[in-house]
Amino acid sequence: MGLVLGIESSCDETAAALVTSDRSILAQRIASQDEDHAPYGGVVPEIAARAHAQRLAPMIEAVLNDASLRLDDCDAIAATAGPGLIGGVMVGLVSAKALAMASGKPLMAINHLEGHALSPRLADAVLEFPYALLLVSGGHCQILRVDGVGQYRRLATTIDDALGEAFDKTAKILGLGYPGGPAVERLAKTGNSAAVPLPRPLLRSKEPHFSFAGLKSAVMRAHDSGEHAGADIAASFQQAAIDCVLDRLKVALSGQQDLPTLVVAGGVAANMAMRAELEEFATKRAMRFTAPPLALCTDNAAMIAWAGCERLPTEQNDPLDFKALPRWPLDPSADAVRGAGVKA
Repeated sequence: MGLVLGIESSCDETAAALVTSDRSILAQRIASQDEDHAPYGGVVPEIAARAHAQRLAPMIEAVLNDASLRLDDCDAIAATAGPGLIGGVMVGLVSAKALAMASGKPLMAINHLEGHALSPRLADAVLEFPYALLLVSGGHCQILRVDGVGQYRRLATTIDDALGEAFDKTAKILGLGYPGGPAVERLAKTGNSAAVPLPRPLLRSKEPHFSFAGLKSAVMRAHDSGEHAGADIAASFQQAAIDCVLDRLKVALSGQQDLPTLVVAGGVAANMAMRAELEEFATKRAMRFTAPPLALCTDNAAMIAWAGCERLPTEQNDPLDFKALPRWPLDPSADAVRGAGVKA
């Protein structure tokens, strides 16, 4: 049984975890920076990096103490090496390099998106490859075919903004504070999703890609008009976003009949309205639907440690001079899309 120490610091959560190859999370700690960034309505990279530097070392020590283990008990040190805010990524990766060098343990530089992509397998022991993955977060919005560890084929991506970013922007427009996604979902429960006529960008387009910039602009116009209640705007936005996701999935998965399972992962996967409609979508296509527990949807170190566990049998280790990457696509061979595909 393998044991991996995982470190996550790609955005505004500082996290460390110990995970075994038999899917046991022995210890996990996460320090949120919500209060640090709330006054600015979003993540400030410099503040995030400084907070990671202050919190990470004592957090790693605490996680080892929580599990009554030592660094020498680990089989590998796994850390997010990108994509993300480069300052935060460097803090976590440099820390992992130091631990790996001091302990003589192998280093695993993990793609943050791979952590999300494999996280459902940590909680779902019967989830096997291949599967279709909807990866939706604050910085990424993609549909991928997952054929195995390190085997990802991008079927769709966003040509402008990620869905999580659209949720956060909507929250800012409505004065709901940060983090925005959960606040929009809460307010939407009290609103009428048919009250505000909002666009569904690229609906019924033959290409499978996403676009949310126009939807964000429409939300701002609806708010500025003063004609609609905030709850109705939130509910209408959420439904428009879900409609777009379902339509894009339908296009992207055409011709992918050998994928028995639909998986959703990433921060937006915590949205329960989204989950419910995705499950219904999968059922209609005779697909099994699965999603990680809410604690594994947002950024966390357990998913990074689990990605390391998935790599243990293959001995896919990385050199100590591995560089932090602000951008790191899961499918480097994917064609560029209009809009430059910078979110891919």
